Amino acid sequence: MLKILLSGACGRMGRQVANLAEDEQAVIACGVDVHVEQWSDFPVYPSFSLVQEEADVIVDFSRPESLSALLDYAKVHHLPVVLASTGYNEEDLAAIRAAAKEIPIFRSANLSLGVYVLKTLAHQAAQLLPGFDIEIIEKHHNQKIDAPSGTALMLYDAVSNPDTVPVFGRNGRTQKREKQEIGLHAIRGGTVPGEHEVGFYGPSEVVTLSHSAQDRSIFARGALRAARFVAKQQPGEYSMDDLAKDMVK
Repeated sequence: MLKILLSGACGRMGRQVANLAEDEQAVIACGVDVHVEQWSDFPVYPSFSLVQEEADVIVDFSRPESLSALLDYAKVHHLPVVLASTGYNEEDLAAIRAAAKEIPIFRSANLSLGVYVLKTLAHQAAQLLPGFDIEIIEKHHNQKIDAPSGTALMLYDAVSNPDTVPVFGRNGRTQKREKQEIGLHAIRGGTVPGEHEVGFYGPSEVVTLSHSAQDRSIFARGALRAARFVAKQQPGEYSMDDLAKDMVK
C-alpha cells in the first residue's frame, strides 16, 4: 500500500483524498493542517515539524502559504510531492523548480483526466482555427478564493501564443475587441465543483469545448493516481502530460 502524508488534510479536498485512498490501494499515514481537526483515524498535525510517521509521498491540497515548509520537509526526507494547490506566485514557482532538482514534484492546476483532454483538444483547436476569437469561461462555488481559476489559466496557456493578450473580464472597456485578446471570465456561486468552457468564435460559426465536474471525487482520484506515478520517478518536474503518457504505455 502506498503511504501518503496528506497536506491540507482537514479541507474538503483532503477529506476526499482520505475517503478514496483505500480504493486506489493507498493509505493515509498522517495529515498536516494548520486548522487541526481529528476527524479520521490517522493523526493530523499543525506543522510538518511534528510529523513522526513514515510516508512514500506527500499529497498537498493546502494553500500556497504552506509551500515553503512542505518543500523543506520533502527535501530533508527525500519524499516525492504532488502539488494540487493553485494560486502560486513567481517566487513559489521558482522554489518548486529548485526543489525539483532534488525530489520528484508533480504539479497540476487540475488533476481531472477529463480536464486534461479538454486542454489537449483546446490546444489543437487553437491551431486548426487561426483567426477565431477565443474566450474562456469558468464557474466555481462561492467559497473559491482565486479568480480566474488555475484551470482557466492552464487553458489559456494551451490556446495562447506569444502575441496573445489576456483580458480578465471587460467591465469598463469602451473599445472593440482586439484580435490578439483572449478573454477570461469567472463566475462564482452556489456549490459548483467546477465548469470550464473554451469558445472559438469565427465568421458564421462557433466551436465550444467544455468540461463539467459532477463532484470533487474526480480531483481526489487524480491526485491519488499522480501520487502513485510520482512515487516511482526520479527528481524533476512532472505534469498531467507525463501521467497521461504513462497511462497509455
